[in-house]
Amino acid sequence: MKIEKLSDDKIRITLNMEDLKENDIDFHSFMSNPIESQDLFMQVLDKAEKEVGFVTEDYRIMIEALAMANGNFVLTVTRISQEKTKNTYKPKKLNIKRKTSQLNSKKAIYCFDAFDEFLGYCKFLKNDILINIDDFSSHSRLYEYNNKYYFVLEDIKMNTSLLKTFASSITEFAHFVDNSDLFESKLLEYGNIIFKDDAISMCLKHFVKN
Repeated sequence: MKIEKLSDDKIRITLNMEDLKENDIDFHSFMSNPIESQDLFMQVLDKAEKEVGFVTEDYRIMIEALAMANGNFVLTVTRISQEKTKNTYKPKKLNIKRKTSQLNSKKAIYCFDAFDEFLGYCKFLKNDILINIDDFSSHSRLYEYNNKYYFVLEDIKMNTSLLKTFASSITEFAHFVDNSDLFESKLLEYGNIIFKDDAISMCLKHFVKN
C-alpha cells in the first residue's frame, strides 16, 4: 500500500492484490461494491491521516477508482469542505461491512436486470479481444429467477490483469451478488436454467448473427 499527498485536499492511494488478501477482501466484491463502504478504505483513511495529515472528518469525500494493467488499484481521494458546497453537508455515515468471502474464491455470480443486458454484454465480449471468459473460468451458466438473469462463473483462475479487465467491464452491465454458494442453491431450486454451460458462447451462437 502506498499513500501520496497530491495537494492539501487530495491524496492518491495505490493498492495491490496482496493488500486485498491481507484484509480478507474478495476481489469481486472490491470491484463491484461501493469502495467507501469497505473496511479497507476506512483503514486507509486512518493511515492517511496519521502519515500525511489528511483529515476527512467534516469533509465531503469524492473517490475516483482505477484498475491498472500492472495489477494495482489506484484510488484518488479528494476532500471538499462544507464552505465550498452550496448546501449544508452532513458527513455520510458509512455502512461498514466486512467481507467474509475469500480472495481465492472460485465462484462469482453477476445479476443482469434483463436478458437484453446479458446479450449486450455478450456482444461486448465478442468485440473485445482483451477478454475471453474461457481463459479464466472453466464453467459458466445463466439462470432466470424473478425476472432477472444470473451469470454464474466457476473454477475461476485468479489471473490479476485479466480479472480486473473482466470485473471493470461487467459492472457496466450487471452487479455482483454476495454469498455466491448460498445464492446458487436458491437458483438451483427456484430458478430456470437458460444455458447449462458456456453461457457466453451459447448466447452468441443462438442470438447473435455472424
